[in-house]
Amino acid sequence: MFKGNILLVDDDKDIVKSMEIHLKNEGLNVYKAYDGIEALEILMEKEVHLILMDIMMPRLDGLSTTLKIREEKNIPIILVSAKSQDTDKIIGLNMGADDYITKPFNPLELVARVKSHLRRYVSLGNYREEAKDELRNGELVLNNISKEVSVDGQLVKLTPIEYKILELLLRNQGRVLSSKQVYENVWEEPGYNCDRTVAVHIRRIREKTEINPKEPKYIKVVWGVGYKIDKS
Repeated sequence: MFKGNILLVDDDKDIVKSMEIHLKNEGLNVYKAYDGIEALEILMEKEVHLILMDIMMPRLDGLSTTLKIREEKNIPIILVSAKSQDTDKIIGLNMGADDYITKPFNPLELVARVKSHLRRYVSLGNYREEAKDELRNGELVLNNISKEVSVDGQLVKLTPIEYKILELLLRNQGRVLSSKQVYENVWEEPGYNCDRTVAVHIRRIREKTEINPKEPKYIKVVWGVGYKIDKS
């Protein structure tokens, strides 16, 4: 059974040790780094399926490390920070993170989020057989065999969260889905105060799939209601 390799990145060794214990109790394999540079070195040598990373670190902070990782890899990144302000969360998501959890955190919540993101990542890889189908809207194509997205024949690199959001909207073409519906279907947890989180990911999908993201051809906003992709 696929378990997954987790990379823990935090300059606080006590926190790393605590997280390591909880994750190993779930049968997960753990690699450890204590700053962003060490994390990038491990990523060059090891196969990693999810990253849990602090923001404030010496040498290379979590946000800068996230940007570096996103240049080549789409593996899930969960940022961990003592800052709980909504603006910090949005900045992290804008940098390419998939999720954000604040310190001090409940270990059960941490493990639940890790397992949820791992399930999504596995579903996009070759670890299990998936339904063989293709979703299309005009020149936007999502192929569930190859787990690839293309626009006008050009491949588009999406993170696992972005892929799942796009897949959900394509499977429900013509139907308006609220932020809460999107969040609960994709993140698989209650969608409390999720509007800005979903909006950030929608914007990132648009930036990757639209010629002019401000005048989108595919994902439309229905103000005060939610998001939809019109039937082609």
